Amino acid sequence: MCAFVCPNPVTISQMSEISSDQQVMELAGQHLHFVGIGGCGMSGLARIVRGRGAHCTGSDMTDTDVTRALIADGIPVVLQQTAESVPADCDMLVISAAIKSDHPEVREASRRNLPVIKYAQLLGRLMIGHAGIAIAGTHGKSTTTSMLCHLLIQSELDPSFIVGATCSQIGGGSRVGKSDMLVAEACEFDRSFHHFHPTHAAVLNVEEDHLDIYKNLDDIIDAFHVFARKLPEHGSLLIHHDVRTRIAAGLDCDVQTIGFAPLADWQVLVNGSSVVLKEHGSPVAQWQNPMPGEHMAYNAAVAMVLAHQRGAAWSQLVSAIESFRGLDRRMQVLGDVKLESGRVKVIDDYGHHPTEIDTTLRALKRHYQPKRLICVFQPHQHSRTRFLLDQFATSFSAADMVIVPEIYFVRDSEAERQSVSSRDLVERLTKRNIDASQLDPFEKITDHLAWIARDGDLIVTMGAGPVWKVSHALMNK
Repeated sequence: MCAFVCPNPVTISQMSEISSDQQVMELAGQHLHFVGIGGCGMSGLARIVRGRGAHCTGSDMTDTDVTRALIADGIPVVLQQTAESVPADCDMLVISAAIKSDHPEVREASRRNLPVIKYAQLLGRLMIGHAGIAIAGTHGKSTTTSMLCHLLIQSELDPSFIVGATCSQIGGGSRVGKSDMLVAEACEFDRSFHHFHPTHAAVLNVEEDHLDIYKNLDDIIDAFHVFARKLPEHGSLLIHHDVRTRIAAGLDCDVQTIGFAPLADWQVLVNGSSVVLKEHGSPVAQWQNPMPGEHMAYNAAVAMVLAHQRGAAWSQLVSAIESFRGLDRRMQVLGDVKLESGRVKVIDDYGHHPTEIDTTLRALKRHYQPKRLICVFQPHQHSRTRFLLDQFATSFSAADMVIVPEIYFVRDSEAERQSVSSRDLVERLTKRNIDASQLDPFEKITDHLAWIARDGDLIVTMGAGPVWKVSHALMNK
């Protein structure tokens, strides 16, 4: 069991009477039911909560490796989401930001006068009274968080953590450690990270995204500033040098910058696969980049600095970062497959923002130097596709061929669904002289790839939706 000590505890039965979320929660003996427990974050949070002595159950609509693992670990999961799914002895309902107020289990909780708390609110509460470390930013959160957790574990600092992806090297997407450190991603969607109470934080980068929630980039920057202001005076912020001005303005905590700029407090220098980290101009560490791309070198550098600030020695960190093997759906090499026309390499990636796509494809092309790079990109959300359509159109210059299935429909209205399609992206790519086509369903894409692929090609599936099914099916050809 986790050795967390909770000063001034507040029981869940008192939660509905609490107007502030600044108080520590006492979870021992309470029954929390997680709606959508099959998600990486929710499943990890359930394990952390159980580590603090609570009884946990959950519901989900799909039987997956995650739900089966939870059941094997002793956390009951029902594969339906109805009013009857809420256990009779439930003390609190935990929901993700995607769960709406008309959800059957939420309505049932309301009927019973049970407290309902969002994932981010509960995770934020768990940070109170502990050394919470939050990783925020538009891109790179899961990778950087996984890297940091790997470094802390290898340095015997024994953290607890929740990562929004699966990293087998650190035991999955969550861990209950014995130290007071709790490491977590801090997502800006729905302003979820405003519920966090970290002692230390990193802001990796800030760009336009989630424009179904935010009005514009200024609105996003303001949200990151509000997040940074939550850091205590004795805390610290590590922030990308290029976005420091507005986000870090007026903070009481220690602020240090990191980036490729010479004026950054921590400068990252990349020469091929070799990375050098300088502190105020003086080299402190050098290592071989464990994953291709300058963006991965930057993510690693952020993790290195955060781990060093928590007490890890540079020598330990260098050997640990070089041993990092990555995580699922982040430049994940599935392997080589022999097709009729030759052998091709297959990679799967979660990238679904224009900057992520451009950076990842360029890094993969530079690293593997394939004869052709074929990208199967499934846009995620109609609203994101519509808002960022022009940026998406400029993100595939490193690809020799792009195949676009229909947009993954999630969190959008039916009107939004009708406003844009994958064909709109294909048209813009074609105008830029990129070999692009729209194709559905996934089975047809897999067959098409097997037919057109040539020896030495690199095939990359990209997107936050189920496009990974294409690459996995191709591996089984």
